[in-house]
Amino acid sequence: MQRICFRLQVRADRVEEYKQRHRAVWPEMLLALRETGWANYSLFLSDDGLLTGYLECDDFESARSAMAEHSVNDRWQAEMTEFFEGAGNPDEQMIPIPEIFHLA
Repeated sequence: MQRICFRLQVRADRVEEYKQRHRAVWPEMLLALRETGWANYSLFLSDDGLLTGYLECDDFESARSAMAEHSVNDRWQAEMTEFFEGAGNPDEQMIPIPEIFHLA
């Protein structure tokens, strides 16, 4: 099982709306995440827009690729892209941060 942590930058002027959108994630999006192996998926967002994500999966690249094949993910990412600094799909900007310690 891989533990994955990543960071993205939400536009500071969109932080509140981003939080609001995640209080009502579409049920079909939640199902797709579960079906593609995203477990214990959490997002943490600071007031300045720093988004830290965490998930557990068997293989991150496989889980991310499987998610990319779901049409619901295409729709979700199309709506979420405008919230982030930088260009492109937020899923493609998720670069894992190396884990250096884990207390089991």
